[in-house]
Amino acid sequence: MEIADFMRIISPRHGGHRSAVAVTVGLLLVGAAVAPARAESIREQQWFLDAMKAEQMWQTSTGEGITVAVIDSGVDRNNPDLEGQVLSGKDYAEGQPGDEHTDYEGHGTGMAGLIAGTGAYAGGHGAFGLAPGSKILPIRMPSGETAPNQAEGNRIFAETVSRAIRYATDEGARVINISLASERGSPELTAAVKYALDKGSLIFAGVGNDGETTNALMYPAATPGVVGVAAVGKDLHRTDESQYGPQVDMAAPGEDMVAACGAKSGLCRTHGTSDATAIASASAALIWSKHPTWTNNQVLRVMLNTIGAPTDGAKRNDSIGYGIVRPRVALTNPGDPGPADEYPLPDLAAAASASPSPEPSSVTDATDPPAKDKSAEETSSDADTTPLVWILLGAAALAVALLGVIATVLVRKRRAANPVAPFPPVAYSPGQPENPSASFPNAPHYPPPTSGGNVPPGRGPDAV
Repeated sequence: MEIADFMRIISPRHGGHRSAVAVTVGLLLVGAAVAPARAESIREQQWFLDAMKAEQMWQTSTGEGITVAVIDSGVDRNNPDLEGQVLSGKDYAEGQPGDEHTDYEGHGTGMAGLIAGTGAYAGGHGAFGLAPGSKILPIRMPSGETAPNQAEGNRIFAETVSRAIRYATDEGARVINISLASERGSPELTAAVKYALDKGSLIFAGVGNDGETTNALMYPAATPGVVGVAAVGKDLHRTDESQYGPQVDMAAPGEDMVAACGAKSGLCRTHGTSDATAIASASAALIWSKHPTWTNNQVLRVMLNTIGAPTDGAKRNDSIGYGIVRPRVALTNPGDPGPADEYPLPDLAAAASASPSPEPSSVTDATDPPAKDKSAEETSSDADTTPLVWILLGAAALAVALLGVIATVLVRKRRAANPVAPFPPVAYSPGQPENPSASFPNAPHYPPPTSGGNVPPGRGPDAV
């Protein structure tokens, strides 16, 4: 029996008035043709399962008891590899035919397949997910075709994904998978992420597939509290398309992936950070199933402690973050999970300690200039200049001849204390508009990688 050829072509981030939601699916799912293959060879094509030693892990954990929310284009519960795996969920795609079980792109079904596929297709010769015992909570996002322009699409995406995160949390999804992205965040997205973390969930999101072009900062991956996931290939290097920067927290396989999807054959071959995100989410499900009493913070900390670290000598780099997920190590030798109530990544605490913007911005379009913020350092500098102002004013009253010089000094000092920079390095905090050009504090911008964009990420063939 053969897999039917499948080709899906989506223009990634082109077409002027396409909304962020439409762009998102094209950005994170790079469709490719599936070469005909015999049904019995489907599992053999899933190299990432072999690299991660999936069958060995499944003797310990399959993800049973863990619900993974898939916020995407819908999930087809009738896909042979997903029968019995997909719960009732939520449909936010108003005006779109069907419901959360109707996948208008095939993308959401593919992500669900990578997470919870059972291999039931073709009499047990189908595609497996990394956590085949987990359940999928489908949450369908609006189709981008419904938005009149990019700015409105950005707004709809930020608003809807925020609602979806809250819904997933309230429905008991411990893991929330978002293989979607937009170039704009929002205060409500920041608040929704915090809500999910406070309620005990983990959120994984793809960092995007424009690593060879714009490499823009994408949301929700760049939102503090969201685990940003990059993609690596069979050589365990970052794929050229995978975006890089301080928003990358970890990496997972995202090249030449075979999984259940929305094609007529029920199987597709894809690549991108969408796929990598699904693998990271499934990894969390495996660990949480083995240790159901752990909190979200402890599961993430163990993932970070057992990760395949960069081989460039750094604790992290902008290509793969802290390293490549290795759930098999976490299952066999997890170590100390650490504090239950302390989020293990630095961005959340840094964002919480950032001073709020004095004038919240109403900017919503990605082409608009970023909101101007004032950092804690700048605020301190203002306070230090206050006594100097009075001294100089007194001096001016006594020496009128020096008034012009004193005024010049004051102007220069105020400018030094309040620099107007197009991209202020200010962390996002709840209530602040998120700016795609800003970065997390204390997270340096590493230069773009050389030699084709690949930084050696692993520790040899066992890095995954």
